[in-house]
Amino acid sequence: MSLPQQRWQISAPQTDLSGAIANATGLSPIIAQVLLNRGINTPEAAKIFLDPELEDLPDPKQEFPDLIASIDRIEQAIKNGDRITICGDYDVDGMTSTALLIRTLRLLGANVEYEIPSRMTEGYGINPRIVRDCHERDVKLIITVDNGITAYDAIALAKSLNISVIVTDHHEVPEDPNKIPPATAILNPKYQVDPNSPYAAIAGVGVAYVLALELSDRFGKRAELENPLLELFTLGTIADLASLTGINRRLVKKGLRLLSQSKVIGIIALINETGIAKDKQTGLKPEAIGFGLGPRINAIGRIGNPQTVIDLLTCDEMGQAIALAQECEATNRKRQSLCQEIEEEAIAYMRKRKSEGFDITQERVLVIVDREVQDTLYPE
Repeated sequence: MSLPQQRWQISAPQTDLSGAIANATGLSPIIAQVLLNRGINTPEAAKIFLDPELEDLPDPKQEFPDLIASIDRIEQAIKNGDRITICGDYDVDGMTSTALLIRTLRLLGANVEYEIPSRMTEGYGINPRIVRDCHERDVKLIITVDNGITAYDAIALAKSLNISVIVTDHHEVPEDPNKIPPATAILNPKYQVDPNSPYAAIAGVGVAYVLALELSDRFGKRAELENPLLELFTLGTIADLASLTGINRRLVKKGLRLLSQSKVIGIIALINETGIAKDKQTGLKPEAIGFGLGPRINAIGRIGNPQTVIDLLTCDEMGQAIALAQECEATNRKRQSLCQEIEEEAIAYMRKRKSEGFDITQERVLVIVDREVQDTLYPE
């Protein structure tokens, strides 16, 4: 059996509709057809795609049914001086979300700390160990970021220990209603939110951003927080490969301009360490984040300590930020070296197998596993 040939499916031209879009936007008919191929199929939608500021955005408090309850509970915790723990994740979305909420809550006077589970020993998301540790430290409120929507057992445990939990997440909601965690509030664009909402495509950092911005409004601190939060939103959204549609597109367009003249010390240090080009007029390009800043942050989550990134994105001292940015750079170089070694070992292994008679053309997918590496990373 030989491998099948690739089959290209070309969308049929829609000359009338592409002409209407071209006339409405000033684009060429060819570019208008490209927009059609991407699902942007009306002149109005094309105009908004090109200029996201044209879209009237609904009030997020109307889009997220639990948003007001979330703000009320956090406000209560801050005023009572209660301990708050943010439970984050070790990827770029989770780390930027964590940093975003830490910056917000600290400025609002909260007694806040954070916890990120170990990638190697615990895996993803809030777990019973974290909940028990919070209980021992007399934490009264846990806020998850980029996780929590499937953590029924951990959140049920928190409830039994009288710890409130606010879930902010963007992952798929359990199909079984009985598996939805018994949280105090749930903020998730896939939960009780119109799938056609401009907020439908936001990543975890987008949910954290919505919560933080509305919370800052409650405390009258929006002017101080809005731009730094938007920078972190933009960094996390692009690096997490979230769809640049809806509110993502609108905010990222503005955020890229802010990042080129960032006021966030950690981002300044990381941009300088990375050496990416920036233009104060047009802003950073998305690829500067996707292939520059993002990988250096993600490398920490994969083979380093997420605290490095959280500290980098929340610190206020340039010397500390430079040292942390250098650590991100060094970790990313180590990650690149490891990837190169793994690739070379995999190629050498397949060449050996081919010399032994293995016919690679007979397989659609090949997965190569090194048992020694697997046993090292995941010991029994």
